[in-house]
Amino acid sequence: MTDISTPHWQEHGEGSRAVVLLHGLGGNAGLWTPTLPALDAYRALAWDMPGYGASPLVEPGFPALAAALGRMLDAAGVERADLVGHSIGGMVALEFALTAPERVRSLTLYASPPAFGGRGPDFRERFLASRLAPLEAGRSLADIAPDVVASLLGTEPDPAAAPAAIASMAAVPEAGYRAALSTLVTFDRRADLGRLAMPCLVMVGEEDPLAPFPVMHAMAGAIPEARLALIAYAGHLAHLERPHEFNAMLTGFLDRVEEG
Repeated sequence: MTDISTPHWQEHGEGSRAVVLLHGLGGNAGLWTPTLPALDAYRALAWDMPGYGASPLVEPGFPALAAALGRMLDAAGVERADLVGHSIGGMVALEFALTAPERVRSLTLYASPPAFGGRGPDFRERFLASRLAPLEAGRSLADIAPDVVASLLGTEPDPAAAPAAIASMAAVPEAGYRAALSTLVTFDRRADLGRLAMPCLVMVGEEDPLAPFPVMHAMAGAIPEARLALIAYAGHLAHLERPHEFNAMLTGFLDRVEEG
Protein backbone atom coordinates (compact mmCIF):
# COMPACT_ATOMS: atom_id res chain seq x y z
CA MET A 1 0.00 0.00 0.00
CA THR A 2 1.29 3.48 -0.92
CA ASP A 3 2.16 5.79 1.99
CA ILE A 4 -0.17 8.82 2.03
CA SER A 5 2.93 11.04 2.10
CA THR A 6 4.21 9.57 -1.18
CA PRO A 7 4.29 12.17 -3.96
CA HIS A 8 1.97 11.85 -6.92
CA TRP A 9 3.53 11.18 -10.31
CA GLN A 10 2.56 10.76 -13.96
CA GLU A 11 4.05 8.11 -16.27
CA HIS A 12 4.88 7.94 -19.96
CA GLY A 13 6.45 5.13 -21.96
CA GLU A 14 6.93 1.46 -21.22
CA GLY A 15 10.69 1.03 -21.20
CA SER A 16 12.46 -0.89 -18.46
CA ARG A 17 14.77 2.02 -17.56
CA ALA A 18 13.26 4.77 -15.41
CA VAL A 19 13.88 8.46 -16.10
CA VAL A 20 12.51 10.67 -13.31
CA LEU A 21 11.61 14.28 -14.13
CA LEU A 22 11.59 16.83 -11.28
CA HIS A 23 10.04 20.21 -12.09
CA GLY A 24 10.91 23.73 -10.99
CA LEU A 25 9.35 26.28 -8.65
CA GLY A 26 6.45 27.20 -10.92
CA GLY A 27 5.99 23.78 -12.47
CA ASN A 28 4.18 20.50 -12.06
CA ALA A 29 4.31 17.06 -13.64
CA GLY A 30 2.44 18.25 -16.72
CA LEU A 31 5.02 20.89 -17.61
CA TRP A 32 7.27 18.14 -19.00
CA THR A 33 4.84 17.47 -21.86
CA PRO A 34 7.25 18.70 -24.59
CA THR A 35 9.96 16.37 -23.23
CA LEU A 36 7.97 13.16 -22.95
CA PRO A 37 7.81 12.17 -26.66
CA ALA A 38 11.62 12.07 -26.71
CA LEU A 39 11.55 9.56 -23.83
CA ASP A 40 9.34 6.93 -25.47
CA ALA A 41 12.09 4.31 -25.13
CA TYR A 42 12.17 4.82 -21.36
CA ARG A 43 9.75 4.68 -18.47
CA ALA A 44 9.40 8.38 -17.66
CA LEU A 45 8.03 9.39 -14.26
CA ALA A 46 7.24 13.07 -13.70
CA TRP A 47 6.45 13.99 -10.12
CA ASP A 48 4.41 16.70 -8.50
CA MET A 49 6.83 18.00 -5.88
CA PRO A 50 5.44 17.81 -2.32
CA GLY A 51 2.99 20.68 -1.91
CA TYR A 52 2.27 20.78 -5.65
CA GLY A 53 -0.50 19.16 -7.68
CA ALA A 54 -1.79 16.05 -5.94
CA SER A 55 1.26 15.66 -3.67
CA PRO A 56 0.95 16.41 0.06
CA LEU A 57 3.29 18.84 1.77
CA VAL A 58 6.21 17.48 3.76
CA GLU A 59 8.30 19.14 6.43
CA PRO A 60 10.52 21.94 5.08
CA GLY A 61 14.01 21.18 3.81
CA PHE A 62 15.80 19.29 1.09
CA PRO A 63 16.38 16.15 3.20
CA ALA A 64 12.60 15.77 3.48
CA LEU A 65 12.12 16.33 -0.25
CA ALA A 66 14.82 13.77 -1.05
CA ALA A 67 13.17 11.29 1.31
CA ALA A 68 9.85 11.90 -0.47
CA LEU A 69 11.54 11.15 -3.79
CA GLY A 70 12.79 7.88 -2.32
CA ARG A 71 9.25 6.96 -1.26
CA MET A 72 7.99 7.68 -4.76
CA LEU A 73 10.65 5.45 -6.32
CA ASP A 74 9.75 2.70 -3.86
CA ALA A 75 6.06 3.01 -4.66
CA ALA A 76 6.81 2.90 -8.39
CA GLY A 77 9.04 -0.16 -8.01
CA VAL A 78 12.13 1.71 -9.23
CA GLU A 79 15.41 0.63 -7.68
CA ARG A 80 17.66 2.85 -9.77
CA ALA A 81 16.79 5.87 -11.90
CA ASP A 82 18.16 8.49 -14.23
CA LEU A 83 17.26 11.78 -12.49
CA VAL A 84 16.51 14.94 -14.46
CA GLY A 85 15.96 17.99 -12.26
CA HIS A 86 15.00 21.52 -13.29
CA SER A 87 15.79 24.48 -11.01
CA ILE A 88 14.65 23.51 -7.47
CA GLY A 89 13.97 20.03 -8.89
CA GLY A 90 17.66 19.80 -9.74
CA MET A 91 18.50 20.66 -6.16
CA VAL A 92 16.27 17.82 -4.98
CA ALA A 93 17.97 15.51 -7.49
CA LEU A 94 21.43 16.58 -6.29
CA GLU A 95 20.44 16.09 -2.65
CA PHE A 96 19.13 12.60 -3.44
CA ALA A 97 22.21 11.69 -5.49
CA LEU A 98 24.46 12.64 -2.59
CA THR A 99 22.44 10.80 0.04
CA ALA A 100 21.42 7.70 -1.97
CA PRO A 101 23.96 7.42 -4.81
CA GLU A 102 23.31 3.71 -5.26
CA ARG A 103 19.83 4.58 -6.56
CA VAL A 104 21.00 7.06 -9.22
CA ARG A 105 22.19 5.77 -12.60
CA SER A 106 22.77 9.25 -13.99
CA LEU A 107 22.12 12.83 -12.93
CA THR A 108 21.02 15.74 -15.13
CA LEU A 109 21.10 19.15 -13.44
CA TYR A 110 19.25 21.62 -15.62
CA ALA A 111 19.12 25.36 -14.82
CA SER A 112 19.92 24.34 -11.27
CA PRO A 113 22.92 25.82 -9.44
CA PRO A 114 24.58 23.97 -6.55
CA ALA A 115 23.66 26.67 -4.02
CA PHE A 116 21.08 29.40 -3.65
CA GLY A 117 22.73 32.69 -4.40
CA GLY A 118 25.97 31.92 -2.57
CA ARG A 119 25.35 34.92 -0.36
CA GLY A 120 24.52 35.75 3.24
CA PRO A 121 21.24 35.74 5.16
CA ASP A 122 20.46 39.35 4.22
CA PHE A 123 20.24 38.41 0.56
CA ARG A 124 18.00 35.44 1.35
CA GLU A 125 15.67 37.59 3.41
CA ARG A 126 15.42 40.22 0.68
CA PHE A 127 14.77 37.54 -1.94
CA LEU A 128 11.99 35.97 0.11
CA ALA A 129 10.45 39.34 0.84
CA SER A 130 10.43 40.31 -2.83
CA ARG A 131 8.86 37.02 -3.94
CA LEU A 132 6.28 36.96 -1.17
CA ALA A 133 5.35 40.66 -1.23
CA PRO A 134 2.78 40.31 -4.04
CA LEU A 135 1.09 37.45 -2.19
CA GLU A 136 1.07 39.39 1.06
CA ALA A 137 -0.57 42.25 -0.84
CA GLY A 138 -3.41 39.96 -1.85
CA ARG A 139 -2.32 39.02 -5.37
CA SER A 140 -2.58 35.40 -6.43
CA LEU A 141 -0.05 33.23 -8.24
CA ALA A 142 -2.29 33.53 -11.30
CA ASP A 143 -1.98 37.32 -11.04
CA ILE A 144 1.82 37.34 -10.92
CA ALA A 145 2.53 34.43 -13.26
CA PRO A 146 2.69 36.44 -16.55
CA ASP A 147 5.32 38.84 -15.22
CA VAL A 148 7.36 36.11 -13.53
CA VAL A 149 7.39 33.92 -16.64
CA ALA A 150 8.30 36.85 -18.90
CA SER A 151 11.35 37.53 -16.72
CA LEU A 152 12.56 33.94 -17.17
CA LEU A 153 12.40 33.53 -20.94
CA GLY A 154 15.18 34.00 -23.46
CA THR A 155 14.95 35.93 -26.71
CA GLU A 156 13.61 33.23 -29.04
CA PRO A 157 11.16 31.00 -27.13
CA ASP A 158 8.76 28.58 -28.73
CA PRO A 159 5.34 30.30 -28.92
CA ALA A 160 3.85 27.63 -26.64
CA ALA A 161 6.38 28.20 -23.86
CA ALA A 162 4.92 31.24 -22.11
CA PRO A 163 1.27 30.07 -22.08
CA ALA A 164 2.28 26.66 -20.69
CA ALA A 165 4.50 28.14 -17.99
CA ILE A 166 1.89 30.74 -16.98
CA ALA A 167 -0.86 28.13 -16.70
CA SER A 168 1.40 25.89 -14.65
CA MET A 169 2.42 28.62 -12.20
CA ALA A 170 -1.16 29.80 -11.85
CA ALA A 171 -2.16 26.30 -10.73
CA VAL A 172 0.49 25.99 -7.98
CA PRO A 173 -1.08 25.89 -4.48
CA GLU A 174 0.06 28.96 -2.55
CA ALA A 175 1.05 26.88 0.48
CA GLY A 176 3.27 24.70 -1.71
CA TYR A 177 4.86 27.73 -3.36
CA ARG A 178 5.61 29.37 -0.02
CA ALA A 179 7.11 26.14 1.34
CA ALA A 180 9.27 25.71 -1.77
CA LEU A 181 10.56 29.28 -1.52
CA SER A 182 11.53 28.89 2.12
CA THR A 183 13.30 25.63 1.28
CA LEU A 184 15.03 26.97 -1.84
CA VAL A 185 17.01 29.61 0.04
CA THR A 186 18.62 27.01 2.33
CA PHE A 187 20.39 25.04 -0.39
CA ASP A 188 24.18 24.77 -0.60
CA ARG A 189 25.88 21.61 -1.84
CA ARG A 190 28.92 23.22 -3.48
CA ALA A 191 31.37 21.47 -1.20
CA ASP A 192 30.00 18.04 -2.11
CA LEU A 193 30.06 18.14 -5.92
CA GLY A 194 33.33 16.23 -6.09
CA ARG A 195 31.65 13.21 -4.48
CA LEU A 196 29.34 12.61 -7.45
CA ALA A 197 30.51 9.42 -9.15
CA MET A 198 27.59 8.76 -11.52
CA PRO A 199 27.49 10.18 -15.08
CA CYS A 200 26.35 13.81 -14.88
CA LEU A 201 25.00 16.29 -17.41
CA VAL A 202 24.81 20.01 -16.61
CA MET A 203 22.38 21.89 -18.89
CA VAL A 204 22.16 25.67 -19.06
CA GLY A 205 20.24 28.17 -21.14
CA GLU A 206 22.50 30.76 -22.72
CA GLU A 207 20.29 33.59 -21.41
CA ASP A 208 19.20 32.10 -18.07
CA PRO A 209 18.94 34.94 -15.51
CA LEU A 210 18.70 32.61 -12.48
CA ALA A 211 21.31 29.97 -13.28
CA PRO A 212 23.79 31.88 -15.46
CA PHE A 213 26.39 30.17 -17.60
CA PRO A 214 29.45 31.09 -15.44
CA VAL A 215 27.83 29.50 -12.37
CA MET A 216 26.77 26.37 -14.25
CA HIS A 217 30.15 26.11 -15.99
CA ALA A 218 31.90 26.24 -12.61
CA MET A 219 29.58 23.56 -11.25
CA ALA A 220 30.28 21.27 -14.20
CA GLY A 221 33.99 21.76 -13.60
CA ALA A 222 33.62 20.68 -9.99
CA ILE A 223 31.82 17.43 -10.85
CA PRO A 224 34.15 14.62 -11.99
CA GLU A 225 33.81 14.14 -15.76
CA ALA A 226 30.52 16.04 -16.02
CA ARG A 227 29.24 17.03 -19.46
CA LEU A 228 28.12 20.62 -20.04
CA ALA A 229 25.37 21.44 -22.56
CA LEU A 230 24.60 25.03 -23.57
CA ILE A 231 21.20 25.75 -25.13
CA ALA A 232 21.39 28.85 -27.34
CA TYR A 233 18.83 31.66 -26.94
CA ALA A 234 17.15 29.88 -24.01
CA GLY A 235 16.38 31.35 -20.61
CA HIS A 236 15.39 29.46 -17.47
CA LEU A 237 12.74 27.29 -19.16
CA ALA A 238 14.77 25.74 -21.97
CA HIS A 239 12.73 22.53 -22.17
CA LEU A 240 9.72 24.69 -23.10
CA GLU A 241 11.54 27.42 -25.02
CA ARG A 242 13.77 25.22 -27.20
CA PRO A 243 12.24 21.74 -26.88
CA HIS A 244 13.97 20.15 -29.89
CA GLU A 245 17.44 21.22 -28.80
CA PHE A 246 16.76 20.31 -25.18
CA ASN A 247 15.41 16.88 -26.05
CA ALA A 248 18.32 16.09 -28.38
CA MET A 249 20.88 17.00 -25.72
CA LEU A 250 19.10 15.08 -22.97
CA THR A 251 18.48 11.89 -24.93
CA GLY A 252 21.97 12.01 -26.42
CA PHE A 253 23.34 11.92 -22.88
CA LEU A 254 20.92 9.27 -21.63
CA ASP A 255 21.61 7.02 -24.61
CA ARG A 256 25.33 7.04 -23.77
CA VAL A 257 24.80 6.06 -20.14
CA GLU A 258 25.24 2.34 -19.71
CA GLU A 259 22.24 0.30 -18.65
CA GLY A 260 23.99 -1.20 -15.65
